[in-house]
Amino acid sequence: MGRPFSIPEPHELGEQRGQTFISLVEMMQRLLADDGCPWDREQDLPSLRQYVLEEACEVIDAIDSGRPENVKEEIGDLSLLVVFITELSRRQGSFGIDDVVRDVLVKLVRRHPHVFADGSAATSDDVERNWEAIKALEKQKRPLLDNIPRSLPALLGARRVSERVASVGFDWDDSSGSRDKVSEEIAELDEAAQRGDRAAIEHELGDSLFALVNYARHLGIDPEVALKKTMDRFRNRFAHVETEVRRVHGDWPRHEGRPTRGISLDELDGYWNEAKRLEKTR
Repeated sequence: MGRPFSIPEPHELGEQRGQTFISLVEMMQRLLADDGCPWDREQDLPSLRQYVLEEACEVIDAIDSGRPENVKEEIGDLSLLVVFITELSRRQGSFGIDDVVRDVLVKLVRRHPHVFADGSAATSDDVERNWEAIKALEKQKRPLLDNIPRSLPALLGARRVSERVASVGFDWDDSSGSRDKVSEEIAELDEAAQRGDRAAIEHELGDSLFALVNYARHLGIDPEVALKKTMDRFRNRFAHVETEVRRVHGDWPRHEGRPTRGISLDELDGYWNEAKRLEKTR
């Protein structure tokens, strides 16, 4: 038999100071109690790991949607995950939510001397320079790439690594050297593909992608944004392809309920090219 949980009353925006956050912590403690939720009680940090990136990406999608209600919902899910991980850590004797909050407050005070001490920063550029200088002092004994998370999405991680090593001069003098490296790596990828050596293909493909990220940096292009825009275009064009398939054929050919091959590539390519032409008229 469950026990009711008291949901805090809503506050007007001008009166909100985080008063309800403690209720989220209490909720998580209740779910993890001996008489709480069996699924929640079975979780640990490794099992929750996959959800961290998923929830963060859903926040990004919500921001991109431009709809505040979506952002509110997804920020709530991400906050729940933060509290979940922190409460599991408290139960293991590692740290608790108050330790997390206190540490970030200490860090923010230290990195904002222009607000909380006698530092000065007239512009946002000044703030950014000061922030990076303070971070550098905090981490000066750590390896240069140490604070770039290994679990970042690979494209973003490659960009961060590329920027970091360039900051100490490990870089091409201009974009031409970077572009030549792209051609060199793709040639090596072609050679590996001709040999059919899967391990070598994987190796050279990774090198080619990293070289492209470097080249993008030299051109002042964010490769993550460029690839996302390409994927968005692909989705929109393929939506047109699918619409035409259903108009002409009723649906994709199906095997055991799943869409499969059966419509010629020439026909699909015609719909694709039509979608590209339609883009130019909008």
